[in-house]
Amino acid sequence: MAKKIIDASGSKLMEKPVTPAAEGKSSEEIFQKLQRNRNIVIGLAGALILIVGGWIGFNYYKNTQNQEAQSLMFPAVYHFETDSLKKALDGDGLHEGLTAIADDYGMTKAGNLANFYVGVSYLKQGKFDEAINYLKDFSSSDVLVQARAYSLIGDAYMEKNQVADAVSYYEKAANYEPNEFFTPQYLTKLAIAQEVSKNNEAAIASYNKIIETYPNSSEAANAKKFKAKLEGLAGK
Repeated sequence: MAKKIIDASGSKLMEKPVTPAAEGKSSEEIFQKLQRNRNIVIGLAGALILIVGGWIGFNYYKNTQNQEAQSLMFPAVYHFETDSLKKALDGDGLHEGLTAIADDYGMTKAGNLANFYVGVSYLKQGKFDEAINYLKDFSSSDVLVQARAYSLIGDAYMEKNQVADAVSYYEKAANYEPNEFFTPQYLTKLAIAQEVSKNNEAAIASYNKIIETYPNSSEAANAKKFKAKLEGLAGK
């Protein structure tokens, strides 16, 4: 800090530096303040190093775990594709099953995919609650697979006669990245579930969406027929 020197006329002449002692601060106090600030800076730098180091270490661990999970999945997926669902889920005595991979490697991409396989397997076995749980744990940015997972959850809820939940997941499937290959199937499932829930107006709208948006799909012909039936019941 500096004090201004003023002459007798009141004019400002120059600024005279003020020493710490003149301000009432000893050199010891100044040193302690600098030392405290130094410790804060060092502490923040150390924390940043720990965060960055931890992030790098976690990603390395995650990548390593993903590689392990991928190698474990090959025999399990083989059993799944040959419809040996028990071996696919529980292992064959030599290799781990998909359930263990999904549970133990859930944070990895391979473990996430295992959730999908496990959910489908349980659905085929008629274990609908288990199927729903694992399929809900699965998530993907893939245009086709994520919508498929939503649709399968809807199937499981329909089997449990929880039609409102089924409608919700069929809607998710139909609205997720719509395409001409699979969306008409999901809309058909949605319309059927809406019919079951006695919401014929909504079912007509779903059938109509197939007819207008996907006229060349294999589902369009049936959509026209079912829409006409519902409109006849409604007296339209």
